[in-house]
Amino acid sequence: MNLDELFWNASLEEVEKGYTAAADSDQYICLICGQSFVSGYIYKQDETLMDARKAVEAHINEQHGSMFTYLIGMDKKYTGLTDHQKRLLEFFYYGYSDKEIMQQTDATNTSTIRNQRFKLKEREKQARVFLAIMGLWSEKVSEAERFIDWPRAPLVMDERFAVTAEENEKILEKYFRQGKNGILESFPTKEKRRISVIRHILSRFDRSRVYTEKEVNSILADVYHDYVLLRRCLIDYGFMDRLDDGSKYWVRR
Repeated sequence: MNLDELFWNASLEEVEKGYTAAADSDQYICLICGQSFVSGYIYKQDETLMDARKAVEAHINEQHGSMFTYLIGMDKKYTGLTDHQKRLLEFFYYGYSDKEIMQQTDATNTSTIRNQRFKLKEREKQARVFLAIMGLWSEKVSEAERFIDWPRAPLVMDERFAVTAEENEKILEKYFRQGKNGILESFPTKEKRRISVIRHILSRFDRSRVYTEKEVNSILADVYHDYVLLRRCLIDYGFMDRLDDGSKYWVRR
């Protein structure tokens, strides 16, 4: 299971904490970047010694600010929150009073802030019920019918990304005839298939690394002769990002 699958399949409690415990390998894995910490090892940060669980918690705070910071910064297509709602939630999270929030926003009185706080809490209740309904439905869906998980990076999520596990397997079998780790026989013309292929190729990159353009080209050239096309698609679909001068590339997260 890759990092994006870990993230989307994590429990609500795990997403809130920012890490999951891999039962098959005794590791704590950061859901943001994938860095792992092995149970039984002692880790040192500055002059502090800590176990794996404490180490992953310290890592999240040190490298990512906090899980709240990461989640609130996710795109609206994932959070469903407007910029105004995100700002309010940040005020609430950091303990601002209604009067202090009123002074920082366009609100004319504190009752407006209380009303928005109430609406967000009601939305939380609705979200819990919705999650329960979706969980019950998911139990009835076969593995083949499940939609594949996409990286958190794509700039736009639409019907092109509605690909089931069964569809995805058929696409990869068609275009990677020598096996999934082999070369790409041809590049699809249909965009839905093209995105599935690009998603698969993305797995050849380490999301914790920063690559030069030469390194990106080298990896992609082992997949397909037109590595420039693959590189452009990785950027255009939002799976990778780069500096304007093309000197550095990285997997978006």
